[in-house]
Amino acid sequence: MTQTIPAPFPALRLRRTRATGWSRALHREHILTPADLIWPLFVTEGAGVEEPIPSLPGVSRWSVDGIVARAKEAVAQGIPVLALFPNTQPERRSEDGAEALNPDNLMCRAIRAIKDACGDDIGVLTDVALDPYTSHGQDGLIDDAGYVLNDATVEVLVGQSLNQAAAGADIIAPSDMMDGRIGTIRQALEAENHHNVQIMSYAAKYASAFYGPFRDAVGSRGLLKGNKKTYQMDPANAEEALREVAVDLAEGADSVMVKPGLPYLDIAIRVKQQFGVPVFAYQVSGEYAMIEAAVAAGAADRDTMVLETLLAFKRAGCSGVLTYHALHAARLMNG
Repeated sequence: MTQTIPAPFPALRLRRTRATGWSRALHREHILTPADLIWPLFVTEGAGVEEPIPSLPGVSRWSVDGIVARAKEAVAQGIPVLALFPNTQPERRSEDGAEALNPDNLMCRAIRAIKDACGDDIGVLTDVALDPYTSHGQDGLIDDAGYVLNDATVEVLVGQSLNQAAAGADIIAPSDMMDGRIGTIRQALEAENHHNVQIMSYAAKYASAFYGPFRDAVGSRGLLKGNKKTYQMDPANAEEALREVAVDLAEGADSVMVKPGLPYLDIAIRVKQQFGVPVFAYQVSGEYAMIEAAVAAGAADRDTMVLETLLAFKRAGCSGVLTYHALHAARLMNG
């Protein structure tokens, strides 16, 4: 971008446009609205159930009826999309994650309930990966040595995607990081006439230390054997993220995600600048928990910190943000 040569002081006083509220609003480069937010929600079994998650203060697991109530709140506040994650009961977990293919599993029941209650007033984004369904906590099928098998996993992910699309999912979001899964899922969706089901690829998902509270929420932390470094990205790598994004776009992703969010804003802005496509960021559970810890310690004001961090994603070129603070932020913006 061409830079103008500034006039010398005092002809140019950069504080001039900051002197009043109306002028700051007039010159503001980026604006955050509720339409920029995606609200992640955790669904659990039962009816009338709310289970607070200790490592995510202020966040709960909800039974399907509670998820529907949250969907109605989101619509009222102008939040356009919910992201669903199931807390699968231990007896339904298995080595092969077969519950992911059950058309009456928690995810599918929640999708149908939201669509029955809200129709197209809100979009439903669904996670595609096997970690909420496997007894070993990995995102895919494993061999005897515990290595996650790529191609065999992709076959199951295709079935999982079709299962969710048939239930009414609007956006399929593969978070597994298997090679080749975007193209295979896209072909399957087209073959089954799910032409308008979007794919938001977790294209640059890092093997991060910021995911701990999420694993508590879906019940996989204590189950995970080993780590996920053979498929999630090395935090030291940036060029590799651009290759991952390029491949997923070529295979048919409609949008891409960078995860985690704030520690990887450099990746988000590079993806936006290089590809010019819709880029989303996930302000993950560890980021949320740090903000809440700072608030609890009296070190920060929740309202200003939430809005400032979300605005940072917009400034980095993101079209939207998955954040557990979505409802709180929307209410602040709506006054």
